[in-house]
Amino acid sequence: MAKNLLVIFIIILNLSCGKSSRNEPTVKKPNIILFLADDQGWGDLSSSGNNNLCTPNIDALKTNGATFNNFYVQPVCSPTRAEILTGRYFIRTGVYETSSGGERINMNETTIAEILKKADYHTAAFGKWHNGMQPPYHPNSKGFDEYYGFASGHWGNYFSPMLEHNGALVKGNGFLVDDLTDKGLEFIEYNKAKPFFLYLPYNTPHSPMQVPDEFWNKMKNKSLNFLSDANDDEDLQFTKAALAMVENIDYNVGRITDKIKKLNLEDNTIIIYLSDYGPNAYRWNGNMKGKKGNVDEGGVRTPFYIQWTKHIPKGLELNEIAGGIDILPTLCGLLSIPYSTEFPVDGEDLSALLLGNKFESKDRFLFNHWNGKTSVRSQKYRLDNENRLYDITLDRAQKNDISNENPNLANKFLEAKRKWENETITTTKQNDDRAFTLGYSKAIYTQLPARDGEAHGAIERSNRWPNDSFFTNWNSVNDSITWNVDVLEKGNFQVEMYYTCPPKDLGSVVELSFGDSKIKAKIIEAFDSPLVGKEHDRVLRMESYVKEFKPLNLGIITLPKGKGTLTLKALEMPNKAVADFRLLQFKKVD
Repeated sequence: MAKNLLVIFIIILNLSCGKSSRNEPTVKKPNIILFLADDQGWGDLSSSGNNNLCTPNIDALKTNGATFNNFYVQPVCSPTRAEILTGRYFIRTGVYETSSGGERINMNETTIAEILKKADYHTAAFGKWHNGMQPPYHPNSKGFDEYYGFASGHWGNYFSPMLEHNGALVKGNGFLVDDLTDKGLEFIEYNKAKPFFLYLPYNTPHSPMQVPDEFWNKMKNKSLNFLSDANDDEDLQFTKAALAMVENIDYNVGRITDKIKKLNLEDNTIIIYLSDYGPNAYRWNGNMKGKKGNVDEGGVRTPFYIQWTKHIPKGLELNEIAGGIDILPTLCGLLSIPYSTEFPVDGEDLSALLLGNKFESKDRFLFNHWNGKTSVRSQKYRLDNENRLYDITLDRAQKNDISNENPNLANKFLEAKRKWENETITTTKQNDDRAFTLGYSKAIYTQLPARDGEAHGAIERSNRWPNDSFFTNWNSVNDSITWNVDVLEKGNFQVEMYYTCPPKDLGSVVELSFGDSKIKAKIIEAFDSPLVGKEHDRVLRMESYVKEFKPLNLGIITLPKGKGTLTLKALEMPNKAVADFRLLQFKKVD
């Protein structure tokens, strides 16, 4: 009897344990939101001490979370973005320029989005990608389920411009940063019950200096208190435009954080804010030496705020040096997500610092590099690109070279610099043999813009900066535009050519060819759109003005697998010009 009672008791206990296990609540993985500003300096926030502007929503991330006071990125766009995405120094990843194919992350690099997708995260990027346009370099091929924005570098118009949504060309809706934020809000709402990663790489305050009236009117007549040390070089109108654009960013950061609060997701969402390098002109930046494009302190130091309520202590300030390469391993550390990549990451997992756990601090080197120049940062010192040594804890302006007083220390830095350059600088313009890709099996759309083409004959680019340029002065059947392409997989593709042509020049016949494959079409519909942008610019721009373009159906072309030259030319030109050309859009029809 006792034995039977014991058996019954064990059965009941097991059933009870099983039921309890089935009903035990699961812990939801934290969401991640990563804001990245473009061309914003460390000093362009009120949380940095600048009272020329007010950024309460970004400041709140600092107040409610942690700050890395010594956080470093690279001096220009594509390198920083590559490091954030991969955790590796950019020149290991295939990136060496900001256009013409040199901005691409190699196909075999692993991004944070790919790691998070494997961990069942829903992923989205809305904004400026700048690490490769054609799949598999495109964000949809690098781990992002959803993409909306522009995949090349800086854009020429921020009010309802041409954008893309998962490869398909679309027209934007209103001011670009507001539009990107709208898409972010929709993504959060749709994925509120699932873990998500939202990457918001905004396009401002990068030029052209455009911002809605609401923000410009507050700033345009304002007297500025904080000015650059190089006062003679500061354009006050440019500064005001940049600060107005940052206030617009702050407004949109607030829209996102308000949404998170409204959905009761704040305690389960990691929010990060940083910029991709120093300011894009001379303005107040904490009296640091350097700006965008420089490897000095002011060119590579950025604000870095990270909030995760109830996990990361409020108001935590960390003085350890950190960099863009640390974001991937640190996020994986916070999430307790193991990861494996084909190549080892260069960054370190700093999650223990943020969570208040035991952390063995070590004096490591961080390297900043651009245009053949390298600087080296340790916890206390910086060796600049001319091998001068500075105690940055005392001299962020880099005015007092201490290398002669400390020759052994200077030599230690110089040796580390040379070793890093020899081991790390792998891909250069001279040895890059990557063609522009077509026919990636998992992509429907592929763009080949004027940016990536080579003009022959009298054809000219609309601007010296190619990213948002178009080709003009196409005035002869002897002229052509070519692309060096690699068709990854044979297929049939519907091709559209985006053009403008006034009525007086109608009638040209254009041909697209790749080896023996050829298609042609006649331009029979006029589309002569005006240049735009000037009406929205707050200061004179460096870039060319832009315009809208119309698609012309060229037909279906069969592309065989392999490398070769894709050529666009005119077979007939009955009048004085063929057309202005913006891009080719390929759509897989197999």
